[in-house]
Amino acid sequence: MNALPRKVKIVEVGPRDGLQNEKESVPADVKVQLVDMLSAAGFPNIEAASFVSPKWVPQMATSAEVMARIARRPGAIYSALTPNMQGFEAALAAKADEVVIFGAASEAFSQKNINCSIAESIARFEPVAKAAKDNGLRLRASISTAFGCPYQGEVPLESVADVVRRMRDLGCDEIDIADTIGVSTPRKTQAVMETAAREFHLDRIAGHFHDTYGQALANIYASLEIGVSIFHSSVSGLGGCPYAKGATGNVATEDVIYMLNGLGIETGIDLDKVVDAGLFITGHLGRKGVSRAGNAIAAKRAG
Repeated sequence: MNALPRKVKIVEVGPRDGLQNEKESVPADVKVQLVDMLSAAGFPNIEAASFVSPKWVPQMATSAEVMARIARRPGAIYSALTPNMQGFEAALAAKADEVVIFGAASEAFSQKNINCSIAESIARFEPVAKAAKDNGLRLRASISTAFGCPYQGEVPLESVADVVRRMRDLGCDEIDIADTIGVSTPRKTQAVMETAAREFHLDRIAGHFHDTYGQALANIYASLEIGVSIFHSSVSGLGGCPYAKGATGNVATEDVIYMLNGLGIETGIDLDKVVDAGLFITGHLGRKGVSRAGNAIAAKRAG
């Protein structure tokens, strides 16, 4: 087995992926403060906005205001989800450093969610990808349901490889392999990641794990073992999983950093400041966060 990476990049997705499904509107002031607290914690990459139709995702309607008001840390990347050229133009105007496009590895998921095939969905991103490159922006792709699908169940490895190739050919700088419903286990995780790495640079592949079955940290460790060194997480575990009732969704950032710190892997992130950010946002939402490490640290502080 390979030695674990000495350094890992954490992409904090709480402000976008974490908050987008919240039913109660989160004010722009709160979102700005959350991003600023995460910036101060030292994250190298924060997914801060989504330029989708407010009709479909009302929570993201304040994205332009949030991007205009955040205090940007020099060198940090502030990303925005851009489903089409209209979204791209808004992201460009908002001075996003990176635009994020997305596709599914499951044909059934693609058809059910956006009423078109995987090939058609990725073809729609061709103008967005070209515009990103023409404007000197980073381009990231997220591949959902790479480890399992709520509609078709198993997703063949070749399906994952096919979508990775398509995203690579669009010129993506980074590709996220996502366990959207949190069903993967370590051995399967390694098989999927190794498949992706045959089509794209291993050091530019990211793992995006959900914790529906409590396997996210184990899957991150399994990915580390084969050399993956970029992971997504959400402060305080923000973000539910709409396909598994009661599921926690995104792996909690505090738990990931606690594990990485224990492994002696450098992240450049201040765990105490992440805990502060988690307490801030869950306090606003009126509930306790799901991070085991975050809650333990907060309890220890309280004495």
